[in-house]
Amino acid sequence: MALSIPEIAARAKEQLTALTGLKASTVSGLSHNEDGWHIVAELVELKRIPEASDILATYEVTLDEKGNLLSYQRTRRYSRGQISND
Repeated sequence: MALSIPEIAARAKEQLTALTGLKASTVSGLSHNEDGWHIVAELVELKRIPEASDILATYEVTLDEKGNLLSYQRTRRYSRGQISND
């Protein structure tokens, strides 16, 4: 049985949290191709007070058709209040 898009996103967040020990904050991108599911997730790498100064990181994740993690990589690190011109 195929997984739904929300299930794929949840699996990516769960597996990233298990591997890194970091809280997966949000999924900011999701696509599917012949290699599987490609997910972009934001994780909180360093919690600070105030919350606006937290350090976040963008991770790119690939899952297979069953939702199993194939690969992940941190691609960006930034403070929560930082605005990107990407």
